[in-house]
Amino acid sequence: MRRTLAIIVCLLLATPAAAATARVKELAQVQGVRENELYGYGLVVGLQGTGDTDRVIASQSIAAMLTRLGLKVDSREVRSRNVAAVMVTARLATYSRSGARLDVNVSSIGNARSLAGGVLLLTPLTAADGQVYATAQGALQVGGFDIGALGNQVRRNQTNSGRVPQGAVVERAFTPSLPGGPVLLGLRTPDLSTAVRIAQAIEAKYGEGSATALDPAAVEVKPPDTFKGKALVMLAEIETLEIEIVQRAKVVINERTGTVVAGERVRLRGATVAHGGLTITIAQRPLISQPAPFSAGSTVATQYADLNAQEERANAVALKSTSTVEDLTKALNALNVTPRDLVSILQALHAAGALDADLEVL
Repeated sequence: MRRTLAIIVCLLLATPAAAATARVKELAQVQGVRENELYGYGLVVGLQGTGDTDRVIASQSIAAMLTRLGLKVDSREVRSRNVAAVMVTARLATYSRSGARLDVNVSSIGNARSLAGGVLLLTPLTAADGQVYATAQGALQVGGFDIGALGNQVRRNQTNSGRVPQGAVVERAFTPSLPGGPVLLGLRTPDLSTAVRIAQAIEAKYGEGSATALDPAAVEVKPPDTFKGKALVMLAEIETLEIEIVQRAKVVINERTGTVVAGERVRLRGATVAHGGLTITIAQRPLISQPAPFSAGSTVATQYADLNAQEERANAVALKSTSTVEDLTKALNALNVTPRDLVSILQALHAAGALDADLEVL
């Protein structure tokens, strides 16, 4: 039987590859000016019997909430399947002002079956410094359902996590200040050639000495005298500069799905590949032993193992040196292998030095 080759997604232009360009905005950001992660512990109420059944988490959380509201309740007497303990996360954007809205993600930390139809109660969200920067509350949106009756269950997508769009309000402004002197641009993906080209583009616009590539991950920008006190104006102009980039050749492999993604600069050196597989099948079959007629014996049921081993024939295939991803795809298609076999072959080619690219396995 002819086996199906894994899907190879090739990031390839139909015509000869032109020089790729990108704005500095996509390549770098000002160091110290970044987003911050927020998190908090809260309760989701209003569930239809799909909440937590663990009394340690749910009962204590409900009792603590009611105590804050002025009701004295013993946690050992609290039992509710309509409440779920959750963790709430959000991302605080740079230069967020008080009153701004954030999207929040809500995930169950107990054994709640579904959060559909629930409402998140007021939850403080803190950052790594322990300060409260936002509060979250609102109705959850769950992209699925979980329905069960009489032992039957129908589920679609993940139901113990959800989202509250614009569900958090920023309580504390986050406005990092820029340094008065040189500004440091940090590259999102460190690369020496990209850092040098960013510095050269800035110098071409603002004059010699206005930028220096310190290392593959940082470019130092020195605002000229005309931009003193106007660093934001200069940074806004720098963000729009177009830079010619030369990315590292990389092949990304997802072993779980059998997907291989190859960049346009991947090259294959000449190599010979012989790949075969060994399939072992073990099946347990019942064996019934009957006693002789009119004897005192009894029927005995046992099992025996049926073992079968089959080794496929390995055909050697010569892979020629390629110069484009299209040629690489044709060469790999000639192997006629399964997704898992393709992953093994690519790893072996990389180990043998026949694949000129970084290999990343997800």
